[in-house]
Order: sequence, then C-alpha cells, then structure tokens
Amino acid sequence: MTLRPVLVNIKALDDSTVGRFWAEALDWEVSGPGPGPGETIVRPGGFDWRDPVTLAVDVVAVPEPKTATKNRVHLDLATTSAAHQAELVARLVALGATPVDIGQGDVPWTVLADPEGNEFCVLEPRDVYRDTGPIAAVVVDCADPRAMARFWDEALDWTLHEVADDRAVLRSAEGVGPYLEFLRGHDPKTVPDRVRIDLLCNPGDDHEAEAARLRAFGATDLDVGRGDVPWTYMSDPEGHDFRILARRP
Repeated sequence: MTLRPVLVNIKALDDSTVGRFWAEALDWEVSGPGPGPGETIVRPGGFDWRDPVTLAVDVVAVPEPKTATKNRVHLDLATTSAAHQAELVARLVALGATPVDIGQGDVPWTVLADPEGNEFCVLEPRDVYRDTGPIAAVVVDCADPRAMARFWDEALDWTLHEVADDRAVLRSAEGVGPYLEFLRGHDPKTVPDRVRIDLLCNPGDDHEAEAARLRAFGATDLDVGRGDVPWTYMSDPEGHDFRILARRP
C-alpha cells in the first residue's frame, strides 16, 4: 500500500493561459481541458496517468490571485549546457515569464515566475539531472527535511536517496523522472498553497485505506468546501496540501 505522485497542481486565475505557458516551457502538449471546468492538463507525449513514470501539470482556475508570498512548492527545470540554460531563459521570458528576486543572491541558476507569478528555477547543467526530462525536481520548502523524509518515504513508493538536516531527496523507484526535494526554509505557511502534488493509488490499493494510512503518519484532512468529490484533500505534518485521487478504470 503506497502512493505515487501523478500531477503537479498549479492554481491560476486563467488556467488556459498558464497551461499554455507550461506546455511551451516544457515542450509538452495541452491534453485538453481536465475533468472539471476551469482545468487545463499539460503532459508529455505518451503519458499514462494509470502508470506514471513522470509527472504531468494540472492548472486549475481559482478566483484568488497569487499573493506576493513566495510559493512553498516550485519546479526546477533542467538544462544540459550553459548555452541551453541561456537559450531556455530567453525563450521563457519571451513566453511571458519574468525574472524575480526571492533573495537568492549570486547563484548559477535563474529564478523566474510564470505569467501569474508562480516562481520556478532554471538550473545550470547538473549531472544528477541529466536524465530527468525538462523538470529536474519538484522542490518543497520545509522546516524539517528529516521529518518530511520520514512522512513522504512512508507515503510514496518512491526511493529515498538522501536525508540530511537541510535536504531530503526522493525519486521514483524506477529511477526515472524528476526528483522530489525537501529543502530547509524558515518561512512558515501564511497563505493557502498555490502549488501542490496530487497522488494516485497503485493498482489494487484502496483509496480510503491509503488516506487512513497517511493519517496515522501525521496527515490531516482538509475541508475546502468542494462537497462530494472523488478525491481526499489532505496536508502533510508541515501543512503542505496534497490530494489522493481516486483511480479510474
């Protein structure tokens, strides 16, 4: 009984515009509107949500604009050379991204924001990300990476690669796709999460049993006023939102 990440969920005032941006940024396809209104799904070619080896992006319309507060979850994009990094940054800016200063100082990566202000990084080339695809990592700011490693290692069928006081890293058991990284930060949650991860049960596992299992490890149910829906909305022990999606036939 374990779960696997399947979607990076991004909230936006205009899901279509933000979805098109991320499709162009990742060189993926807009697969059409999602199962609900105001939802745009972006995915790589050949993506199979029933057995994902990478993550798709799900952009969902909400009425509230992003605040000035930095998102606690963001994407790091991979590059293969200094020239590729410069080319990608220029292309993303032409698509509507803007450079942002989040206090990063003099670093070899570039911090940008998508058209609605969601921060992300374009990394300098790193050997560790040479085979991840365009998304190198989903990065989560947290107070205690070791505690997050304990929770998420129990929650997911992914492999725990690194645990330290300042950083914890997981990746799919198949050794493909992006990494999930927890980095020590000092800003507590003050606004609703704008970016989250959606999880999917493995074949044969029970959705409600998985939710109960995560509660035992410290997850909390969230009521977002959506009524009777085929998923469970929860937060981890540090308040990062996530959903457990019901598996479709």
